[in-house]
Amino acid sequence: MRLRTTFLSALLAGALAFPAAAQQLSLNTLSNYLNKLQTAQGEFTQINADGTISTGQIYIKRPGRMRFEYNPPEDSLVIVGGGQVAIFDGRSNQGPEQYPLKRTPLSIVLQRNVNLAKADMVTGHSSDGTTTTVRAQDPDNPEYGDIQLIFTANPTELRQWVITDNAGGQTTVVLGELQKGGAIGASKFNIAAEAASRN
Repeated sequence: MRLRTTFLSALLAGALAFPAAAQQLSLNTLSNYLNKLQTAQGEFTQINADGTISTGQIYIKRPGRMRFEYNPPEDSLVIVGGGQVAIFDGRSNQGPEQYPLKRTPLSIVLQRNVNLAKADMVTGHSSDGTTTTVRAQDPDNPEYGDIQLIFTANPTELRQWVITDNAGGQTTVVLGELQKGGAIGASKFNIAAEAASRN
């Protein structure tokens, strides 16, 4: 446990350590950043609700699509596409576990037009002088949970998010350097095609 905690502390310090202080970024600035983020890919580290740590590759294609490829020893894959979130477990002979994207706070980041200034969407907006943190929820369905988005400035970059689900469990995703732009094939986000390829 001590090793895990030390690793996590070093990871977060490395991801968020920037020498120059930055002013709090406005909700409009953050909304514009997300709306301009069309495609991106890079490495991620995930801290799960039970304290375990996973790593892998993330692919983002806004609006509405995301893919998490987990590194061994994990044998799992998460695809967001077609309005659904699908969790593939390589150890299972069953199809993926699926649920609607709109029922997860991740939908806030992936919607076509992000507007963090929308009434009752943002429940927290703060800065520690280095990062700006926004806590957001679906204003029509706050019971679905919320997402904390953590950004750095100069230039504006999304560095991590923390999703709190409707049961209070938290999952943190720390992003590595994202490669933005470029084409990402639609097949990476095709849940039905992935399921068929595993049969």
